[in-house]
Amino acid sequence: MKILVTGSNGLLGQKIVKQLNQKSIIFLATSKGENRNSNCKDQNYYTLDITDQLAVEDIISKFKPTHIINTAAITNVDYCEDHQDLCKKVNVNAVNILFDICKKNQIHFIHLSTDFVFDGTSGPYKETDQPNPLSVYAKSKYESEQILINSDYQNWAILRTIIVYGEGENLSRSNIVLWAKSALELNQPLTIVDDQYRAPTWADDLAWACIQVAKKSVKGIYHISGPKTMSIYELVLEIADFYQFDKSLVQPIKSNALNQKAPRPPKTGFILNKAQKELGYNPLSLRETLKLLS
Repeated sequence: MKILVTGSNGLLGQKIVKQLNQKSIIFLATSKGENRNSNCKDQNYYTLDITDQLAVEDIISKFKPTHIINTAAITNVDYCEDHQDLCKKVNVNAVNILFDICKKNQIHFIHLSTDFVFDGTSGPYKETDQPNPLSVYAKSKYESEQILINSDYQNWAILRTIIVYGEGENLSRSNIVLWAKSALELNQPLTIVDDQYRAPTWADDLAWACIQVAKKSVKGIYHISGPKTMSIYELVLEIADFYQFDKSLVQPIKSNALNQKAPRPPKTGFILNKAQKELGYNPLSLRETLKLLS
C-alpha cells in the first residue's frame, strides 16, 4: 500500500501523516507551498497544486500510489461566497482531475466531504439521506461528491465529517476548540450561536478513519464525526467547564443576529452505525479529547 495525501499541511493532513509514520506505511505528503509539518521528512513531501493537471499527473506517475486521500479544499464557508470561481476550481475541478487520474490508473480515491451537504432540517443524518446544500461551499462539496457517485468507476470512498478540531503545526486556520480555549484563557467575552448543532470531530479520529478506509479499500459513503451532537454554545461551555474558565464569559446569540454571508444548516450531526460496523470506528468524546490538548 502506497498512499498519496493532498493537503498535508492542514490539520487533518498532518494527523494522517503522523499516523502513517507510526504505522510504517509508505506515503507521499503533498500540499501547496513548503512543508510546514516537522513530522514529515522532506523526502516524503512534494509541493503540489492540485488544480494543475500536468503536475498532478507527473507526481502520480512517479510515485504510483495505490490510494489517494484528498484532504485539500477551501473550507472557509464565508470566503467561498465571495470567491466562487476559486472555490469551484479547488473543491470541484481539482477533484475531477484527481479522480480522472485514479480511474486511469486503478487507484482507490478517498475524498473528504462535509455535513454541510445537508440543509440541517432533519439531522442527525445517515449516509443514505438526501443532500440539499445551502451555501456556495456546500454546493461545491456536493458537486465534488457527484463526480464520484455518478462515475462508472466505483473504486472510491467519501468521508463526510463535521467541525474538525485538534492541534497542528503552522496551520493557516484555527478551529473552534483552540480558538475558544485561547480566548477564554485571556478572559475574553464570547458570543456563541446556540441554534446551530454539530458533532465536533477530533482530527486524530478522522485521520484513523481515513487510513482504515485505505487499509480495507472499502467503497461508498461514510459518516465520520464525534459521538455527540451539541449546539456550538454548548460546545464552548463544555470547554470552559473542563478548563475551569469563567463560563459567564460565554453568552448565547442567534444565527440571524450574526449576518453571516453564507447560510448554515441549523442541525446536522451524524448517525455513525455504518462506520462503527464496517470500520470499527469508535470516536472519543469531546471531554476525552480535551484531556489530550496541551
